[in-house]
Amino acid sequence: MDHFLYKNGELHAEDVPLREIAASVGTPFYCYSTATLERHFRLFDEALEGTEHLVCYAMKAASNLAILKVLAACGAGMDVVSGGEYARAIAAGVSGDKIVFSGVGKTRDEMRLALTGGIRQFNVESEPEMLRLNEVALELGLKAPITVRVNPDVDAKTHAKIATGKKENKFGIPISRARDVYAMAGKLEGLEVVGIDVHIGSQLTELEPFRQAYEKVKELTLELRADGHTIKRLDLGGGLGIPYTRANDAPPLPTDYGAMVKDVLGDLGCEIEIEPGRLIAGNAGVLVSEVIYVKEGEDRKFLIVDAAMNDLIRPAMYDAHHDIVPLAEPAVATEPDTYDIVGPICESGDTFAKGRELAPMQEGALVAFRSAGAYGAVMSSEYNSRPMIPEVLVQGDQFAVIRARPSLEEMLNRDTIPEWL
Repeated sequence: MDHFLYKNGELHAEDVPLREIAASVGTPFYCYSTATLERHFRLFDEALEGTEHLVCYAMKAASNLAILKVLAACGAGMDVVSGGEYARAIAAGVSGDKIVFSGVGKTRDEMRLALTGGIRQFNVESEPEMLRLNEVALELGLKAPITVRVNPDVDAKTHAKIATGKKENKFGIPISRARDVYAMAGKLEGLEVVGIDVHIGSQLTELEPFRQAYEKVKELTLELRADGHTIKRLDLGGGLGIPYTRANDAPPLPTDYGAMVKDVLGDLGCEIEIEPGRLIAGNAGVLVSEVIYVKEGEDRKFLIVDAAMNDLIRPAMYDAHHDIVPLAEPAVATEPDTYDIVGPICESGDTFAKGRELAPMQEGALVAFRSAGAYGAVMSSEYNSRPMIPEVLVQGDQFAVIRARPSLEEMLNRDTIPEWL
């Protein structure tokens, strides 16, 4: 469920008409619903009720400080994958003991930043990283709490570009070598082993791949404890999918996921960490755009909008689907028209949808791309020298710009021309 609904014939974000925001900030823009962010976090938190747990929001989905503040106020921890994300989490008021540092390429500077600022744990992904983290911790006179990310070689049955748990993926250590790697970790004086980490991919629509991975983690937990390691924490990653179209079958609910986690791992006495990102932020945001032209092609109609692939790259990168709806609610008996919906960038890939049925559209009409809250704004760019678009947060009947659109002058002034030119 989200809080983007038609009221009195107009699409609203909570109690604010999106048309009102468009008139204030211009198009295109991202809009997020506070109520939806809070509700989706609570679903996960309540799903694990009765177990010691921490829900760490995966910041890579959407990392605006205002979004982080909303979730931090709900009690969320944060899952970060860079020094920049760590700094954002701290700036949003999240304490270091609620921040988990993931990612395959942590640098010395990032390790120092997190160790000196406070960190819940590093999810270590390779032996070289483990050795480097040990060196940095010893230089600082500190101990780095770690889990080791194991790769269980489980097919997540998701898009190849967002699968992370098969043996050919770059993530983690093969689970078959985990005991040797933990033995190595136990001998390094700058490290403290606290648990195990696993993450098999994103946008999973079935529970069975999770169950298969977690069964392997359970077996490994018992083996490592028998080897003398303290395994008190299991980081299970994220990845539960969202419905990108209202016409398809909904993925499992967080309550179903939580029940499965308790069933498989509940007797181990471990604290459970999960790292949802997409499911918290995805349906909490929309991208609003204006129709520039309706173009008659030889065998189709093109709806040319002012949003582009630099603003929302998922369709170009993943062939991802987003429901696209008009801000003005169509009459019930309206006969749809069929459009290819495209942006203004000089790339054939700047296409959001092909053969999409919509109510007949005209120049100046406003449309909303649903389920755009995750991997939308964070993956945007200034390709074609198009300024980054605003982000807006709604709470009830209020809205505020939480990232402004830069002027062309501001964008140009970031470049520096050498004196010798």
